[in-house]
Amino acid sequence: MRLSLLALPLALAATAALAHGPTPQKVSQSITIKASPDAVWKVAGDFAGIGQWHPDIAKAEGKGGNGEGGSRTLTLKNGGTLTEGLDEWKADARSYSYRMSGEPDLKALPVSSYSATFTVSPEGDGAKVEWMGRFYRGDTGNEPPDNLSDDAGREAMNRFFSDGLKGLKAAAEGGKRTQ
Repeated sequence: MRLSLLALPLALAATAALAHGPTPQKVSQSITIKASPDAVWKVAGDFAGIGQWHPDIAKAEGKGGNGEGGSRTLTLKNGGTLTEGLDEWKADARSYSYRMSGEPDLKALPVSSYSATFTVSPEGDGAKVEWMGRFYRGDTGNEPPDNLSDDAGREAMNRFFSDGLKGLKAAAEGGKRTQ
């Protein structure tokens, strides 16, 4: 009897350790662009203008402009849709922060929610663009399928940010969008 009473706390601790939900994930991408920060911000600073330089976006529609509470709906070339709300837009700091709004579209990104910050700053004779995001995986259960796991979310967010930064670099340096 005594042994089973001692084993009970260990069994409960082991069960609790296995029964945790998702943990927040973080991705961060950056790129250096051979253009002034102001020139890069002119291309990328309009929250709803992302469709002009991000190669994965087929269509971008905005409401509310660059004020807090503004929003954008992005139709991706993969057929998915992202709806995002602007939390903060600082022209003087060349930065904005936003988050996913509404229900997740797991075809667009295999994540259940996310927030991100986009910043353009001076670096040498050019600009450094940083894009950082925090998110939860697409399936928030304890045993998600591989396509909705933390790894799948990190891979998709990293790819989306990387593709966008490469497209922005091409647009800011050469004046054209990548395909």
